[in-house]
Formats: sequence, structure tokens, C-alpha cells
Amino acid sequence: MNYIGIDIGSTCSKTAVLDESGQVTGLFVLPTGWSSLQALEDIRRELAGRGVDPEVARCVSTGYGRRAVPFAQRQVTEISCHARGAAALFSREAVNVIDVGGQDTKVISCRDGRVEEFYMNDKCSAGTGKFVEIMANRLNVPIPELDGLARSRTEQIEISSLCTVFAETEVVALAGQGVARENIAWGVLNSVAKKVCQEYAKLRDADRPVFLTGGLCQCGYFLDLLGQRLGRTVTSAPEARYAGALGAALLAAGK
Repeated sequence: MNYIGIDIGSTCSKTAVLDESGQVTGLFVLPTGWSSLQALEDIRRELAGRGVDPEVARCVSTGYGRRAVPFAQRQVTEISCHARGAAALFSREAVNVIDVGGQDTKVISCRDGRVEEFYMNDKCSAGTGKFVEIMANRLNVPIPELDGLARSRTEQIEISSLCTVFAETEVVALAGQGVARENIAWGVLNSVAKKVCQEYAKLRDADRPVFLTGGLCQCGYFLDLLGQRLGRTVTSAPEARYAGALGAALLAAGK
């Protein structure tokens, strides 16, 4: 028996596979593309190549495309799955989780993998992974390189616009004025960190250990910026990108 967690996000789809003892045997990410259904077919092929048949496994789906998974026995919100996955990854009783997703940003306070309180920015793409993606494309660099550029900034440039469309116009204007790309990159990441911290400040138990999950978890300088703004260390790990899928797989296994 295998246990599968599938997290279909707006940009990327993550999958976690556990064996019958609950040990992780596979983690992989694929682009979601234009359709959740197409992403699901790509996931099926990848699972088949790994010798896993989703039709006979226990499966929980999550993410905005969770209802596109017909063989899932349950659909669970990504908030619950990220809480469960973060608890397993970081082995802490009580934690606060920040997830900068493609279409929303979530801050979650949880204990023993169960959600106690959460807030999310889902009305606008400012402060989300989509915002970072658009700005990285405008600066003609991949997101990891954007993070590296920001670390080498020589000046702190503020991106004042809260709307992604207006912020992109602002970035174009800054580039046209000859502002260095690394300084603009810093302004982009600082803008996201500021937005995240506004949501984080709403949590009652804000003094718990803080962990970052999702697609920006390998951006070391972004972690530093978050920590500076929060006044505390923010920790992550490469596997934290799969926190939602891992949490879903653990729920499928009844753990």
C-alpha cells in the first residue's frame, strides 16, 4: 500500500509518496501549466514511472486544483495540509507557518499539526509568488537569481505600489531611470516580505518558531528579509516546498 499526497497549485503541482510504514519514498514537482487536469495526467505518468498505481493507493488531494483528482478519497484544504506537513518536517509541537503560494499567501498557527488560527491574502496577487514571478520575468531572471541579486544590492529601493500591475509599471520606470537591477530586486522581495509581515502580525501567538514553506523556501535572502522584518529567525528546508503534499500524504496514511 502506498499513500499519496497531491498538491495542485496555480503554478506548480507537488506530489509526495509514502510507503506502508509511512516513510517518504518520493517527492516531485511538475509545472501545473494551463490546466489542473493536464497537470494530473503528468502526475499519473510520473507515478507510473515510479511503479506507483494511484488507483489502488490511498490518496488525499489539496491545493486550488484538489477537486480535479478523481481517485483521491479526500480533498483537504492546503491550510490543513501545510500545517500537518510542517509539523512533520520540523518536529515541533507548536509552530507558525508562512506559505507564499502562487495565488495567495497564508500564515498559519498550529499545534501538533492542527490549525489553531490562520490568515491569508487571497484578494490580490501582491505579496504572493505570482507577484515575485512577474517581477522576476520583468527583470529577465529566474526567481533564485532574483534572490541572489537582492542580496548584492547597494541601495534600498522601495516598491510603493500595492497592486501588481502598477508595481510592474513602477519597476519598468525604475529600470528606465538606470536603477541597478539588484536594487530593484531587493525592492521586489522587500515588498513581499512587508506584505507577509502584515498578515503575520494578526496571529495571536506570533512568538512561536516560524517556518517558511512553499516555492520560496530555497530563497535564502528572502528568509533573511522576513527574519529582519519579524525580528526573529525564519527557518526552512528544501523539502518544505512539498509541505502541502507531504501533509496530504500523511493524512491519507491516517497520521
